[in-house]
Amino acid sequence: MKKRLIARIDVKNEFAIKGIQLEGLRKVGEPNELARRYYADGIDEILFIDAVASYYDRNSLTSVIERASDDIFVPITVGGGIRRLEDIREVLRAGADKVAINTQAIREHHFIADAAAAYGSQCIVASIQAKRAGDGRWLAYYDNGRESSTLDVLQWACELEAMGAGELLVTSIDRDGTRKGYDLELAGALMPEVHVPVIFCGGAGSINDIAQLFATAPPDAAAMGSILHYGLAGVSEIKRPLNGQGVEVRR
Repeated sequence: MKKRLIARIDVKNEFAIKGIQLEGLRKVGEPNELARRYYADGIDEILFIDAVASYYDRNSLTSVIERASDDIFVPITVGGGIRRLEDIREVLRAGADKVAINTQAIREHHFIADAAAAYGSQCIVASIQAKRAGDGRWLAYYDNGRESSTLDVLQWACELEAMGAGELLVTSIDRDGTRKGYDLELAGALMPEVHVPVIFCGGAGSINDIAQLFATAPPDAAAMGSILHYGLAGVSEIKRPLNGQGVEVRR
């Protein structure tokens, strides 16, 4: 299987935003314009996250998804504010291919199983926001990284897989927006524990960071925001050297 590169676009009030460790959000552009640019440059998937959905208990990206699905022909995943099965139906009808679920999975552990039974595991992405606990463990956070649960990330990932999640999106809060590279220790600890595809997110600041992730503890996909939003590297610029280093990615 070829490795996937995924553009993560966090959205607040119709603007694409980016922060550091999920805080200090600043505008970086218009979400559909960014998505079209990354699609034209060869991105494999687009991930839209409603960054303020936890404030309103709803996902407000329907119009963004509808516009994106007119111009973009790679899989689109939508996250943030997915609380009910009806929310999943709404974003899928708007044009999304998959939904990412975090907060509601922590609040109601059966929600992932219910969602997978209703819509199929192939479109249910269990999102995990991981933060180091200081004792060699990582804890799962929710509400866009503001609230801590008592769930151990490695155990929680296995539970989510058992409940029917077809894919895992793992974001390192410690590395998010820092451009210091992915949390390779987390990746190395998690990858042997699960058997569904894993997307790692948080920390990419250079092409070497992405190459290191795939070389050290290879997940199925790498998600990235800052490196694309701030023009540190384009999608095609990233793919060429990866192929040269033996990491198979899509042309």
